[in-house]
Amino acid sequence: MKKIQTLLIASLAIGVVGLATTSHVQALECSVLPPSICDKDGDEGLANSGIWALLILGLQIMTAGVGIVAVGAIVFAGIMYSSAQGDAGQTKKAIEIIRNTVIGLFLYMLMFAIVNFLIPGGILTREPTQTAPSGVLA
Repeated sequence: MKKIQTLLIASLAIGVVGLATTSHVQALECSVLPPSICDKDGDEGLANSGIWALLILGLQIMTAGVGIVAVGAIVFAGIMYSSAQGDAGQTKKAIEIIRNTVIGLFLYMLMFAIVNFLIPGGILTREPTQTAPSGVLA
């Protein structure tokens, strides 16, 4: 168990150090970003701006990352639970990991729903509404 944790931490550290010490650093250029972001000039409003497209891309990546981490945590806890062989401490730890993962997923979905409610048109739509909310004088 300790070996797996040490291996995961070491590989993460190597990845971070590798990214931090690269000599060829690229800013946000069109060679790095998708054409759907780079081709937008923003003259037609927020819906056609590169910032909005970049925000959507970032949130989609974050949502995918949360899903991948949650699946990994549940698989890890399931392996830990099935290999407990009567060890009450390991079983309790596995159940706690699964419970915390489910709570985290629920909180992320709640945050996502609140953000979609607060931003007119939702956050992951390509065409945000330009109208004022009801009850607000324009």
